[in-house]
Amino acid sequence: MILLDYKDRRPIYEQIVEKLKDLMICGVLEQDSQLPSVRSLATDLSINPNTIQRAYAELERRGFIYSVKGKGSYVTDTSSILALKNGELRKKLGEWIDEAKRSGITEDKVHTWLARGWTEPEYLSGEDRISDD
Repeated sequence: MILLDYKDRRPIYEQIVEKLKDLMICGVLEQDSQLPSVRSLATDLSINPNTIQRAYAELERRGFIYSVKGKGSYVTDTSSILALKNGELRKKLGEWIDEAKRSGITEDKVHTWLARGWTEPEYLSGEDRISDD
């Protein structure tokens, strides 16, 4: 379910927040489904329960989960999570488009990259490619 990268510079709790958020966005963790208890997730990941507690507190602060006293933590309305993710992606895309314009990249070139990248994701990661298709 969650794999931690100990070489990642981000704190462990931030990695957990990101992984759980991704699971919510892709539908693995559905609306109103219960998250694992702090203790069980800490045991599964072999980390301190305080780290899990901090991740859950951050998810709750951001509105991704809610807690029920004595029952546990649950996923909130996933449509609001998706709306937030869409907003983040639009902002990143806008920043990227601005940078592409400043670099002299044409709109046609951007359309080509998007179309090919959508159907052939490996096309966009072709760092070893000399040609600028």
